[in-house]
Amino acid sequence: MREEHKILQQVYAAKEDVQAADQLIVAYMPFIKAETGRFLRRMPVEGLDDELSIAMIAFHEAIGGYSRARGAFLNYASLLIRSRLIDYSRREQRHRRNLSLDAPAGEDDAALGETLAAEDDPHEEAVARYATRMEIEELTRQMQAFGVSLHDVADNCPKQQRTLEACRKALRHAQENPELLEAFLKTKKLPLGPLAAAGVERKTLERHRKYLVALLLIATNGYEILRGHLRQVMKGGAAR
Repeated sequence: MREEHKILQQVYAAKEDVQAADQLIVAYMPFIKAETGRFLRRMPVEGLDDELSIAMIAFHEAIGGYSRARGAFLNYASLLIRSRLIDYSRREQRHRRNLSLDAPAGEDDAALGETLAAEDDPHEEAVARYATRMEIEELTRQMQAFGVSLHDVADNCPKQQRTLEACRKALRHAQENPELLEAFLKTKKLPLGPLAAAGVERKTLERHRKYLVALLLIATNGYEILRGHLRQVMKGGAAR
């Protein structure tokens, strides 16, 4: 706990001081390299692997975007690094694929893209699956602190549209009031009273507590892929 408090002090100091941010990056280079290595499945080489530079930039971005409502800083930084590395990998794959499709395919100089139908990139799909699995595993670990499992969330998901919309309303209220999220992460308890103040029946919140725990964690802790799915769910509800 003392170490976590020290990191928070360093992060908030780094938000206001460029030199402090640079020092924090240097201090956590082993962490940044380790996260890059997990993605590459080998240790990165300074000066050769662009992924390490991407990870360093992502760590700096994590400093600027961090708040206590996002939970532990290193968990947030880890997810953000992974997300930026995925984006970079996808861009590189698309770039290489475009180059190969524009290259002559044979003696008639016809472009390969004119002779082959577009195909899904298996490497890109593998990267996306890996990233999604990592986010789910991290979310599972975080939910354990709240006494909630993925199986619980599936069983606790609202079945009626009215109840689903009530949960979305509570989520939006929490996102608009960061102090509720901070209390949620600190106490490991759903702030039922404050959430009910958004105009949602407390009994509804109590019945779907485990589902709401997952929603709040996804919305606040840097789960870029899962948050994208969550945004689609939110849009779907608004469109109805």
